[in-house]
Amino acid sequence: MKIHTGKEKWNRAAALYVRMQVFVMERSIPLKEEFDTEDHDETIYVVIYDGEKPVATGRYKQIDSDTVRPGRIAVLKEYRKKGLGESVVKELEDLGREQGCTTSVIHSELSATGFYEKLGYTKVSDIYYEDGAPCVTLKKSL
Repeated sequence: MKIHTGKEKWNRAAALYVRMQVFVMERSIPLKEEFDTEDHDETIYVVIYDGEKPVATGRYKQIDSDTVRPGRIAVLKEYRKKGLGESVVKELEDLGREQGCTTSVIHSELSATGFYEKLGYTKVSDIYYEDGAPCVTLKKSL
């Protein structure tokens, strides 16, 4: 397994492939909701590869000078429970730290809240809906 962080077109394609498999095909999230204006040529993606196959991803977004918002964390079904999601989140947090961020904020579906809490995140919102799914916002000091 190798991790690559970058905005190259090939790495973006790999990230979108994983998200297509997980969010669109598996979770039935509509294409127009999954792939939004945050997916552009300057977007940085973390992708974990098993050989040449992309198997996990996350999207980097810095929302202000102090805050990073890791998003679109996805792991192919057959690669789950191997720590890849945690590796993606940590890479995104590290990139945020390198950019001077001191806080990480994640919008999490309720089903993934426990995963983020194990990584040191704390719920800071009531339940709301994104893409038809119940979500909460979680925060962590970097």
